[in-house]
Amino acid sequence: MASRQISLGIGIPMIVVGALVAFLLAPTQIGIEDTVEFVGSLIGILGVVIFIAGLFAQKTTQITT
Repeated sequence: MASRQISLGIGIPMIVVGALVAFLLAPTQIGIEDTVEFVGSLIGILGVVIFIAGLFAQKTTQITT
């Protein structure tokens, strides 16, 4: 069972923010374009990883003693 809270709440916003940083903010920075683009890409890649992790997340049952 997929976890919508993880996928939709964290994964997709990170992908969007990473893309905005990499494509819109990086060209405006003089001298550090590569660094800003790298950070934006890293945020986007981590967002994809978290999105996929949310698809495979399952609820666990509590063990009572």
